[in-house]
This record gives sequence, structure tokens and C-alpha cells, in this order.
Amino acid sequence: MALPADVKVAVAATKGFMPDDEGAALYDVARSTLPGTWLEIGTYCGKSTILLGSAAREVGAQVVTVDHHHGSEENQPGWEWHDTSMVDARTDRLDTLPTFRQTLDDHVSDTVSAVIATTAQVAQWWCTPVQLLFLDGNHTEETAQHDYRAFAPHVVPGGVLLVHDVFPDPADGGQAPWHVVQAALDSGRFTEEAVHGSLRVLRAR
Repeated sequence: MALPADVKVAVAATKGFMPDDEGAALYDVARSTLPGTWLEIGTYCGKSTILLGSAAREVGAQVVTVDHHHGSEENQPGWEWHDTSMVDARTDRLDTLPTFRQTLDDHVSDTVSAVIATTAQVAQWWCTPVQLLFLDGNHTEETAQHDYRAFAPHVVPGGVLLVHDVFPDPADGGQAPWHVVQAALDSGRFTEEAVHGSLRVLRAR
């Protein structure tokens, strides 16, 4: 299904790293997911959050999005995806929270709750079952594996695990999300349901 016109416009106007076809696939998968709590790991400025929040509105779900908003490794100075417009002049640190706050207020404040913290902090107290888990946070091996181990056990049977930026070929991108998918499949708890570019859709048994 094509994105609704208002969602498409909002997503296009939001900073982020989600190709159009993968965004449409994310939206479609979310729309087919049962209501309940959906968890997004990695918010940045909210491009994918708009997609999840808009789908949640249709099915009666609520989204929790987790990010410390100081950027992943690839967003830091000297890396390809560093955006100087996102740097706080007061602290000289990347800070995407003010931009995300505008995205939240303008588009999905009714369906999205933001948690401003590291995943290590949130993992210590998170205990809510989730119908959908979208992993798109820090792509270092250590953090990606931590996020999978910390939050995938909360996906209910029949729920969905989505992993973004999955590149089996090292020439195409970092390997950490690919290794997360392999870990999920090797666990025997998840089966792969679909591939949409670098977006993998897995279903919990």
C-alpha cells in the first residue's frame, strides 16, 4: 500500500536515513501488526517514528521510541553522516532532540512516547511485552547485540522484529545489524518473513 499523502509529505520533510521503499514497507508491516506496545530503538529526528506512529494510530497501538539523542558513532564529527546543523552550540555535542520534539509535536504526539536515555539504561527497567520491535539504533557490534539481547525477549509470540540497515555484504555497509538478524534466526525463536532492501522482517514463534 502506498503511504497516505500526509504521511509521505511529513516523512520527506524529516531528516533521517530511511529510503522511500523501506519506509513504505515499514509502514505496511506496522499496519498489519496487532495493537499494544510497539518499541523503536533509535529515533534520530523521527523519520521512522512518523511511519510507526501513523500506523499505530490506524490500529490503536502506542509507540515508545528510545534514543539518547546525542547521535550514533556514524553521526559524530569526522564521520560521513555528521550533520553540523544538529550540533548544540552550548555543549558542542550533536543533539537531535530539539528537532525530534518538533516532529513529535507536529505529527505523532498522540501515539508516540519518547524516552530520552541510552538503551543500557532502559534495558534495566523495561518489562513490557511488545507486539513490534524496530531495531535501528547504534550500529556498533557491541550496542547492536546488546539491544537485540535486551529487547527481543519482550516480543510476544506472533509479534514482529524489524531490523534496519542489514547488509550481508560488507561492501554495502556495516555488519552489526546483519549479525543481529543471524543471532535472531539462530535462536530458533524468530523466522524471517520478508526482505525490503536493508529492512528485515522477522516473526516471533
